[in-house]
Amino acid sequence: MAIRGIALATLLVTVASCGALGGKEQAPPASNSNGQVEKSKITLGVIPVIDVASVHVAIKKGYFKAEGLEVELKTIQGGAAAIPGLVKQELDMSFGNWVSFFAAQSKDTAKSVEGIKLIADGYQAKPDMFLILADGSSTIKSPKDLAGKTIGINTFANIAELTAKATLEAANVDVSTVKFKEMAFPDMQAAVQNKTVDAAFMVEPFITRAQRAAGQIKVLDAATGPTDNIPIAGYATTGKFAKENPKTVAAFQRAMAKGQADAADRPTVEPLLVEYAKVDKETAGLVHFGAYPTTLDATRLQRIVQLMQRYKMLDKELDVKPMLIQPSGS
Repeated sequence: MAIRGIALATLLVTVASCGALGGKEQAPPASNSNGQVEKSKITLGVIPVIDVASVHVAIKKGYFKAEGLEVELKTIQGGAAAIPGLVKQELDMSFGNWVSFFAAQSKDTAKSVEGIKLIADGYQAKPDMFLILADGSSTIKSPKDLAGKTIGINTFANIAELTAKATLEAANVDVSTVKFKEMAFPDMQAAVQNKTVDAAFMVEPFITRAQRAAGQIKVLDAATGPTDNIPIAGYATTGKFAKENPKTVAAFQRAMAKGQADAADRPTVEPLLVEYAKVDKETAGLVHFGAYPTTLDATRLQRIVQLMQRYKMLDKELDVKPMLIQPSGS
């Protein structure tokens, strides 16, 4: 998984501003970095969703700073939007869904920058955090009612479309009759209300907000059945950047490993959601969390490739393992 008004779409958040999230920045632990990083200030593409909580935790707790890194966050709409940013070198690294990264690698979209390299896992599905919602007053009450309907998703050919198709098919819905309409996550609640779309594929914290504020109802959990515990998203860079900046990548990985581990603590994440995802405190307290893996696992990620091949989102075989840059010592 994995967006907003025009202002958010172009928002740049610096470490200084993010470090203030949830209060005073904590003293960072001692760095275990070996030598100085090649690039001390990096631009990281992110989405204002719960999936990237670990980044904000790592900023707040000073984990990046301890590794000699200053991280500038650039808000993007989805994983598909990360690819051109990486290729044009407007982003040094980016959060994104695995589907978009694998599709780009398969199509050689990033060939000019020596391909896509995966540097950290980000988010894995759990129940009720990857939902298709409809208006409570609509006739759509179950998955079968989505046949022939229009569903909002954040970007095309991504993890949302993949898991939607897999779970719709498992519910005996002819997915060829379903139309997907691209829109930002923060715009989906209103789009469902004003019938721009019949339903929308939402992630947290937008799910909980739409349910609380607009009475929207769950039609389908897209992380069940064939997509149960599905890996959703992670962090990538280019082969060119990784080759030229190996110490920078390693430093990022160390900081993110700590952020991922800490993000499993709900009280740590909730106040940050109020800041970067712009939800109220009550909504932040009700959102459904996924898992924050701390290791890159090629076998787990290969499962996404297999689903992509099934739904014709890949036109050739793809081995995930060569794309992975494992942290030092892994």
